Amino acid sequence: MPPLIAFAGALGGLAVVRWAYRTAMRVNRELEEARLARLAEAAKSNDIPTLRRDPNTGAYRPG
Repeated sequence: MPPLIAFAGALGGLAVVRWAYRTAMRVNRELEEARLARLAEAAKSNDIPTLRRDPNTGAYRPG
């Protein structure tokens, strides 16, 4: 009986390691997708003109 319990424990341990590995890979993939989406959003925001100060009036204007 003890070898059967050890074998079952080893199989259970392998199943937990496999589950943890797959979960970590999934989370890392989702984080990478979110990071790439954020970079794409930042690239789009570069199209927005920045504000520059008008030396005559002191007001900020796009340009």
